[in-house]
Parts: sequence; structure tokens; C-alpha cells
Amino acid sequence: MTAADALRLAIPRLSAAGVPEAPRDARVLLAHAAGLAPDRLTLHLADPLSDSARLAFDAAIARRIRREPVSHIIGQRLFWGRTFRVTPDTLDPRPETELLIGSALAEPFAHVLDLGTGTGCILLSCLADRPAATGMGTDIHPATLEVAAANARALGLTDRAAFGLSDWFAAVSGTFDLILSNPPYIAEAEMAALAPELGHEPRRALTPGGDGLAAYRAIAQGVMAHLAPAGRVMVEIGPTQAADVMALFADAGLTDLRILRDLDGRDRVVAARRAP
Repeated sequence: MTAADALRLAIPRLSAAGVPEAPRDARVLLAHAAGLAPDRLTLHLADPLSDSARLAFDAAIARRIRREPVSHIIGQRLFWGRTFRVTPDTLDPRPETELLIGSALAEPFAHVLDLGTGTGCILLSCLADRPAATGMGTDIHPATLEVAAANARALGLTDRAAFGLSDWFAAVSGTFDLILSNPPYIAEAEMAALAPELGHEPRRALTPGGDGLAAYRAIAQGVMAHLAPAGRVMVEIGPTQAADVMALFADAGLTDLRILRDLDGRDRVVAARRAP
């Protein structure tokens, strides 16, 4: 069986299971099973698959049919041009979050805090693009912090990135000129309608329960104690939460409140600043 034959058999199986973008996923999974870079797969479609690659591909397709995310199957996800390790203990980095990175990098910063760091993709992307900056990422789950630390090692950022166990600001000390977060924000009532893939991600990273605003309340409560004068805070939000989050930040004493929209025109980030 050639690689092309394997693709022809796999794509209809994924499509029949309701997997969106089945051809793309099949190609990524086949490249991984064959030990190839995804952009090199086309050059090897006529090659015979080894027995081990065929078995690995079949197993990967079976997992994807069960709607396990591709990133969990291959153990990694591309984000902001870099590869990050992903596990069931972490939220899968998403393209929409890159708006947060681009906005953070639009102004200088020296010391950044990433609340609820997950894979560390937000903190590490910012540090990788700002070689003079240092930062800290926090999370409430030790296994999640281990993944973030492994990503820091892989990117050569261990000398500038620290990680700590903390429930939002509870164990954080000092001040930062940039505070970032992509917290859990899905309301409890919305969880049942989510894509099946999200059932494989940690629930605590998706929803705080209730109205989905608990994390923003915690951030607003502690932000002024840890944000340097003229410092910035930026948080990713759900598309209907901008007004509520802006009100929380305004009540906390933050100024220069702004809503940033993603490429689909949806409210995606609330940005604010502490007065000088």
C-alpha cells in the first residue's frame, strides 16, 4: 500500500464520522505516522508505507474518528510560527489567540505575566519575539506547568521564563508591565453545544461554570496590585463578553479600555491600561 492509497481509504472514513476538514487531518496524521514533515508528504505519496507507518496511521485515524483532536494525536500544535507540545492536560492553542500575541507585541514590555498559562504558548511566544524580556506563567495544575516548562526548554527560553503554581494572582508577587490571559470563559449553559473535540480538553481550561466570567472577576480584583504604572493588561474573551469584562476592568480602575476583533469580526480581546 502506498501513502496515496492510505489517504484514499482514510479520508472517507473521517468524513463519514463527521470530522471537519477530513482531507487536511488525514494528511497531517499520515505525515506524522510516516515520520515526514507535513510539507514533504506530497513528495512521498507514491512510496510504499512501511508496516509500522501503516499501523500507526490506522491507529491515528481511529482516534480521530472518536473526535480526538489532531494535536493530541500527534502531541503538538503550531502557534505563532513555533511548535508547542500539547497533552490532555493543556488547552489546545488556537489561531484566534494569536491576536493576543500580536497586540501584546505592538508595544515594548520588559516583564510579562501569563495567567493560566497552559502550554505556555502565550508567554513563550512573547518572550521569543522580545529577547530582552522576562516573564512568568501560572497555572493551577502541576501537570500543565510541566508541559509549559518542557515547551520553554524546547524553545531555549528557560533562562527568561519561570512557571509557578497559582490560582490567578494568589501566589504571584511583584509587578509586571504586561499581564496576559486566555482564561476559561465558556458559560456552563454553552458547554453542551461545543464540538466533540473539546470533550478531550481539560474542562477547567474551558469553563469556570456559571456565566463564564469568574476568571475575569478574579483578574480584575487582583490586577492593580500587580500591574506597573502605565502597564497593559489584555485578556481573550468570548464573543459576547466584551461589555461585561470592560465594566469589570473599569471598576478596577483601569483606563484606555479597548475591544480588539479577530479576523472574523468577532470581539476577541479586551485591552486596558493602568494610568501612569
